[in-house]
Amino acid sequence: MTEANTRNRQPSMADVARTAGVSAQTVSRALRDSPNVNPETRRRVLAAVDELGYRFNNAAKMLSSGRSHSIGLVLLQSGGYYSRSAVTAGVEAAAGRAGYSVSIATIADLDTAQMERSLSKLADQGVDGIVIAVPLISVTRKMEDITSDIPTVTVDGSRTAGARVLGIDQREAGRVATQHLLDLGHRQVWHVAGPDEWIEARQRRQGWQECLAAAGIEAPPPLEGDWSPRSGYRQGQILAMIPDVTAVFAASDEMAFGLIKALREKGRAVPGDVSIVSVDDIELAAYCHPPLTTVRQDFYRSGEAAVALLLDDESAAQTEVAAATLSVRSSTAAPRTR
Repeated sequence: MTEANTRNRQPSMADVARTAGVSAQTVSRALRDSPNVNPETRRRVLAAVDELGYRFNNAAKMLSSGRSHSIGLVLLQSGGYYSRSAVTAGVEAAAGRAGYSVSIATIADLDTAQMERSLSKLADQGVDGIVIAVPLISVTRKMEDITSDIPTVTVDGSRTAGARVLGIDQREAGRVATQHLLDLGHRQVWHVAGPDEWIEARQRRQGWQECLAAAGIEAPPPLEGDWSPRSGYRQGQILAMIPDVTAVFAASDEMAFGLIKALREKGRAVPGDVSIVSVDDIELAAYCHPPLTTVRQDFYRSGEAAVALLLDDESAAQTEVAAATLSVRSSTAAPRTR
């Protein structure tokens, strides 16, 4: 970021960390007077705070002292059932071990007004931290203000200036999935995408497009689903009528399940005629027929890690964006020789 851009906005904790040559976690601990920060490091952090004019709002101190000893969790009602329940279970387990309760706020649609109301509700309850698991692309001033005042972690969800982001690199997930199919010898890869308003869907689609472009392949038009098996089934019926389709990257496991069913009903074998790869690696992925090749996301662990980041636990991972790891199973294979 340029110096001019830094002057035009409120300095962030990340800016202080960069100037002091330490991690954001260390800045947070130094500003909370943690005994785990040595005097020289604290001196560098405070010097960076003075140099940049960073305003520490004491949100982290409130978290450590505990106003309500509760953590807020924002979820989307229509998100994938498995991912929603697994994130919730991870957050509740980690919060419970730390002596915190969890207050859940759900929104029906990807709407900024609903998001503002949910965050305001949690703020009014005096939660000590917030985990956001909602993938809004647009962020309002009110959302920024709330997440600046209350420690916030997003689990592949809304991005705000004050929140720390946790999850896998979704763009890399799309690239890894697509490259796997190209490495098997497929000359084209079709894509059943998630809803365009979801950050994850856009990033996975971007990774798919970039991977094909790097291989000198023009991407076909993506077919958009809504994360549900039904939408995967609907798009699978379309793909089954295109004889040249030999490989498909589905943006989620649940859409891949519907896609496989549609292809089979149309007489297209998986992976004999069409290879399928997806993202999520939910528990059912290993037990469908055929077992699904998919990029792994550990939703339960993400929920646990989000709480650890909120509590600034020393055991929390320093790298908040995890690598995209492919679980290779039986839904992908080399294309048949024509």
